[in-house]
Amino acid sequence: MTDKPLLILIAGPYRSGTGNDPRAMASNLARLEAAAWPVFAAGHLPMIGEWVALPVLRSAGAGATDPLADDVLYPAAERLLARCDAVLRLPGESAGADQDVAIARRRGLPVYHDVAEIPRLTPQGIA
Repeated sequence: MTDKPLLILIAGPYRSGTGNDPRAMASNLARLEAAAWPVFAAGHLPMIGEWVALPVLRSAGAGATDPLADDVLYPAAERLLARCDAVLRLPGESAGADQDVAIARRRGLPVYHDVAEIPRLTPQGIA
């Protein structure tokens, strides 16, 4: 157990294996987002890199399949990891998620592979 909420980056496939099909990417994002509630219910704050990167891309007049995407998606996740306390790595091939895990490990952050591994917030830690 832990006594303070953790900021947990949820990492998994977004563009990987989609052939840049917007419906497949939306499905992958929905899968990432489905993990947000269990993280929150455990007393923590979920974060997904695309929640930051996609609005940044839109404000630059680009999208997830634009050449600019690699210059935003990966750096956004890396910048988030400077603030995150842990990573939840969802299953599936993803170079970006693997990169997130590598960065987290270099920084000494825990990497979970199942929501059940995430420590639940103790009652006194709930504000």
